[in-house]
Amino acid sequence: MGIRKVSEQLDWQGKRVTVAGLGVSGIPAARVLHGLGAVVTVVNDGDDERSRAQAAELEAVGITVRLGDGATLPPGTELIVTAPGWKPDKPLFLAAEAAGVEIWGDVELAWRLRGPDAAPWLAVTGTNGKTTTVRMLASILEAAGLRTAAVGNIGVSLLDAVLGDEEYDVLAVELSSYQLHWAPSLRAHSAAVLNLAPDHLDWHGSMDAYAADKGRIYEGNRIACVYNAADKATEDLVREADVEEGCRAIGFTLGTPGPSQLGVVDDLLVDRAFVADRQKNAQELAQVSDVQPPAPHNVANALAAAALARAFGVEPKAVREGLRAFRPDPHRIELVEEIQGVTYVDDSKATNTHAAEASLAAYDPIVWIAGGLAKGATFDELVQGSAKRLRGVVLIGQDRALIAEALARHAPEVPVVDLDRTDTGAMSAAVREAAALARPGDTVLLAPACASMDMFANYNKRGEAFADAVRALAATGDA
Repeated sequence: MGIRKVSEQLDWQGKRVTVAGLGVSGIPAARVLHGLGAVVTVVNDGDDERSRAQAAELEAVGITVRLGDGATLPPGTELIVTAPGWKPDKPLFLAAEAAGVEIWGDVELAWRLRGPDAAPWLAVTGTNGKTTTVRMLASILEAAGLRTAAVGNIGVSLLDAVLGDEEYDVLAVELSSYQLHWAPSLRAHSAAVLNLAPDHLDWHGSMDAYAADKGRIYEGNRIACVYNAADKATEDLVREADVEEGCRAIGFTLGTPGPSQLGVVDDLLVDRAFVADRQKNAQELAQVSDVQPPAPHNVANALAAAALARAFGVEPKAVREGLRAFRPDPHRIELVEEIQGVTYVDDSKATNTHAAEASLAAYDPIVWIAGGLAKGATFDELVQGSAKRLRGVVLIGQDRALIAEALARHAPEVPVVDLDRTDTGAMSAAVREAAALARPGDTVLLAPACASMDMFANYNKRGEAFADAVRALAATGDA
């Protein structure tokens, strides 16, 4: 690990900035830049009624908006600030690179706009578990009496946190691979990569590019780079990072921790990283039962959050209190009902195979409801590792055949119900079919391993449909 410096602030007066994309990041970015004196043009692919209404509001304050033309670089552009979801191979960006124009995301903009006494960032990324870990971290920091907020790809926007009237001691920051791709000068106090598994490869182009963007979170870290000892790829990213002198590599593990690690001993979460003699001593932080739910991957999230908090100087007591106070968001391993001895669990947030693998590892035996948009994923490894836990499988969604084929190869003895439908009512049918396969003591688990947009607006709506169907089942007494 080496050393890098933070980029200098810019003079915005008269600077010609193109903002790519209307929406939750584009509109506030445009307003902020306009307020700083920049000459702002917003470009947007869409030209629908909502976009026209948004454009009218921006034009009323003197911001130029071009709808239906997100491909052409406006003349004189000196900087592009993009919504994180815009792919790097868009013609707009290719034209900008050819012209030598820098491209930032909203995270980069927020970082550059921080004041000299700005709160440090404790940053989290990974394929899965980011939101839970950041919310755990914020809960721990609050328990320590610190002024904080969960920001970034969750909760409060970074621009609001940086420019608002609220004063913070430290920020718990969730960052996606998209956001990190467009954040070249971000330098966190400490950061964690929770895990790495294939995801969003259609956006990044390859697993190597995806991993490299995740690894940007470690660049310039001051105190700690937190990695997953069970996922060598995360440690490799630490080794490749340029950091400030004295920054430490801190691992977390579900096993007994070595020096400079946090881990689990018996039923205790312990710290062998931020103690006086880490070769000989360990500090108890909390009990496994303080983590809800205490599924293995959620305990790993808690250890990562604890590591970042400890890097910031938080005392052990606050770690315990923060974890006890934390409650997971809906649709993340959420218990819905127990009906006639069968437990129904909603993990609609498991939108890829890595998340589904962690969810399936938490229960046994399982009737698994899966399927949706595969986003280029394959399912052989997931099915092979979970086959022994499966009582049965109910498949829904556009790409369910890919899962069915993996089940035929690696779990041919497991009963499979293939629902040939993608309407939203399919979830009620799926729950009824799962109930018919389940026995007392089983868990019916919605962990789709796929995105939701083939059938639902988002994973929240999918989880709500599952919960509604389960409650309807309980009401009829047909389970």
